[in-house]
Amino acid sequence: YAGFWYTYEEDIITSMQNKGTMPAFFKLEQNYPNPFNPSTIIRFGVPERSNVTVKIYDILGSEVVTIVNEAMETGWYEHSFNAVGLSSGVYVYRMEAVPDGGQSGNFVSIKKMLLLK
Repeated sequence: YAGFWYTYEEDIITSMQNKGTMPAFFKLEQNYPNPFNPSTIIRFGVPERSNVTVKIYDILGSEVVTIVNEAMETGWYEHSFNAVGLSSGVYVYRMEAVPDGGQSGNFVSIKKMLLLK
């Protein structure tokens, strides 16, 4: 796809997309910045209308907050996560998408992030 550049290094994915390009597949990107203090941006792509949830968990698996829980149209989305009041440490964020049309299966992706205070 024109306008897409990917660099894969271990679990780190860095991408640059043209703003007008629609996602061809579900994608949960690494938060930026990471490590962060006190806020970070979580970006993801939705290729078809889907019910999307994005949740933050602590390292023990306890849910900290739900930042997205809604039906979403095709597109790229960014959500800010503010960790004021949370302690330093590793957190994980999980995206689950269930397409309305059933053209593709459910999508689940999990990424780690580090809060440093």
